[in-house]
Amino acid sequence: YLDWLGGVLTGDLGNSAAGYAAGAEQAIWDDIRGQLWNTVILAAIVVALMIPLSLLLGVVAATGVGRLRDHAISLGSLAVVSLPEFIIGSLLIVVFFSWLDVLPPVSLVPPRTSPLERPEILVLPTLTLLGATLAGSTRMVRAGMLESLRSDYVQMARLNGLPERMVVLRYGLRNALAPAVQVFAQNVQYLIGGIIVVEYLFNYPGIGKELVDAVAIRDVRAVQSIAIVIAAVYIAVNIVADLVVV
Repeated sequence: YLDWLGGVLTGDLGNSAAGYAAGAEQAIWDDIRGQLWNTVILAAIVVALMIPLSLLLGVVAATGVGRLRDHAISLGSLAVVSLPEFIIGSLLIVVFFSWLDVLPPVSLVPPRTSPLERPEILVLPTLTLLGATLAGSTRMVRAGMLESLRSDYVQMARLNGLPERMVVLRYGLRNALAPAVQVFAQNVQYLIGGIIVVEYLFNYPGIGKELVDAVAIRDVRAVQSIAIVIAAVYIAVNIVADLVVV
């Protein structure tokens, strides 16, 4: 066990049991590093879109509380977050492939190539993951903004004659970000380790699909190695989120 643990700490996850069954040594890290990079690419695109959109929608809803835009954003986010990922993905496939025929229904990535070389294959998985993550983040930003805008220091800033935009951005949004950071961190954790359904739905060669394939062939060593990688990402994201909040 100590030998195995020392290998993990140095990046050696051991050899695949499936490789032994085939009569050859096959390093697990060589098998999963490409899939892990594909998942990181997809997750980075989703995060780059999710954070500014959730901030924008949350601020718009909070500054118009009780109005039509607030109700539309709140009800829309509630409806989207209530749908499972495979439902959202299936609906997108029906619309953009079956009806409009403008996007591929599967995200096939040729070996030794990057998904960025075919950006069209990333559109539907990205939209599906945005539907799964954007709604919760938007609702958290809205709740934090409402609490912040009702605080005494915001009221004092308004009484001092500061422009409303400055009050919202400098005093309201800055103090509403602390609880939202934890939600952003949870979404990043989900994007790295929990997008198994989305990757399998679109046949996207990421770490989630690799985990499903390893379970299907009962490659225990690969399963435990992928689980360790996902756990390490969870811990790292939690540490970063705590440091940002502090």
